[in-house]
Amino acid sequence: MTTPRTEHLVLSGVLTAEEAAATVAGVLAAQRADGAIPWFRGHHLDPWDHTEAAMALDAAGEHEAAERAYEWLARHQNEDGSWYAAYQDGAFDDVTDRGRETNFVAYIAVGVWHHYLSTGDDTFLDRMWQTVHSAVEYVLRLQQPGGQIGWKGEDDGTFTTDALLTGSSSIHHALRCALAIAEQCEEPQPDWELALGMLRHAIRRHPERFLDKDRYSMDWYYPILGGALTDAEAKSRMETDWDRFVVPGLGVRCVVPNPWVTGGESAELALALWAMGESDRALDILQSIQHLRDPESGLYWTGYVFDDGAIWPQELTTWTAGSLLLAVAALGGHEATCAVFGGDRLPTGLDPDCCA
Repeated sequence: MTTPRTEHLVLSGVLTAEEAAATVAGVLAAQRADGAIPWFRGHHLDPWDHTEAAMALDAAGEHEAAERAYEWLARHQNEDGSWYAAYQDGAFDDVTDRGRETNFVAYIAVGVWHHYLSTGDDTFLDRMWQTVHSAVEYVLRLQQPGGQIGWKGEDDGTFTTDALLTGSSSIHHALRCALAIAEQCEEPQPDWELALGMLRHAIRRHPERFLDKDRYSMDWYYPILGGALTDAEAKSRMETDWDRFVVPGLGVRCVVPNPWVTGGESAELALALWAMGESDRALDILQSIQHLRDPESGLYWTGYVFDDGAIWPQELTTWTAGSLLLAVAALGGHEATCAVFGGDRLPTGLDPDCCA
């Protein structure tokens, strides 16, 4: 018999109640006492994957642990609103990559909105408002005239104008969540609405404004997962490259032509499929990556090289488990996860087709 905490995390051929509980326990075991969630103990923390793991904890009802993860971000935010790209084992004073990646910085808005929808905690949202506001303002300082977002700032205050489609698509999602937070906090942000519309227009109409990373599956599905492409546009994009990236029975390639499927990309593709209303195909993808599950820890290996039959790299990552739990939660009808990834209550910003 399932418990209320995990009943929406039970999915045929993917997770039983006991397996879901073990996966959640595996993520919790990696979390430090101060709230940090590294990839695994002894490896680094990056703010995006830390947030994804925290969202999975909320989907499992572990709200206190998730809140500690967001409080870690609030305590260690840089003065300019950013976070560094990597902290060794989640130690805030052991920075191993001092770059400030814009999609990493923006993603806190997705996590904070998900936590609020999971808990209804207005005091949490009020407490996190300034953190989210500062993060979004940092990211939008790197928006280019064409709407795309420069992908990284440097420690000396300089930044790159080059934009990544995956990163900008993730930021598109984050801006929508940030605007929802702003509305709930009664802090209107018309400039964010304009920025969101420009970004969406760039993603939908101007692929030339982004670096060419067409070999990577994330560039294929992230415009859908981030909510910039919907309906017929989303379906057309999904069908165009399905056979290029999906390996039947094994999962999704990270990059072509490499014979390497990865759990995180596969689970995220399942989320994108679910958002399109294609739950059956989403379920097939999730079932296909159960060969990556480690039964002892309940966590998932990052990837599998199918030409060699080799698990690679030899790491069980919290974010891979987190992405799978979130995809299962969406298919299982978890209200907050469905709202965040399905777009309910998320603004669309300025009509993108009115932007030059």
